[in-house]
Amino acid sequence: MKLIFLDRDGVINKDTQGYVASCEEFEFIPGSLEAILKLNTSGYEINIISNQAGIAKGIYSVEDLEKVNNKMMREIEKVGGKINSAQYCIHEDEDNCLCRKPATGMFKKAVKGRDVEFMKCYFIGDKISDIAAGRAIGCKTILVLSGKTKKEDVACWKIKPDYIKENLKESVDWILRKEKK
Repeated sequence: MKLIFLDRDGVINKDTQGYVASCEEFEFIPGSLEAILKLNTSGYEINIISNQAGIAKGIYSVEDLEKVNNKMMREIEKVGGKINSAQYCIHEDEDNCLCRKPATGMFKKAVKGRDVEFMKCYFIGDKISDIAAGRAIGCKTILVLSGKTKKEDVACWKIKPDYIKENLKESVDWILRKEKK
């Protein structure tokens, strides 16, 4: 089983200054739809793992999140792609839940009941919490610079990504080239 885990905001879609709270604010990062389709046609199952604290903060509702998620899924399906599951944590850091990244609960929920070798999986994200969560579950981690993190920010992180790429498209192309070797 080939699994890949993706953060959403800053990886698949552009991350706004605040939160992506409506369908109007959701905009795919160039190349991300193509990258998802490439993963699918190469036999990868894709699972989204995303913190969405805007709900706990009252900025948008669960219904708003579902609308955005449904729009994203429809657009991915239009190009022939597929997301196996989308896991969202709607809590704030202070809630100390088991799902909010860097915790690993969303990964476990995405693969519930299956025997997964996480060390053979990738997690692609754009923040330190993504890298920390990926490392905690045992995935190889890729930091993309298409979100809010700059390459120079990584120097002060205690937990470093395994790889750094510009965006999801570059990450996927690199993974697929590496797989062929």
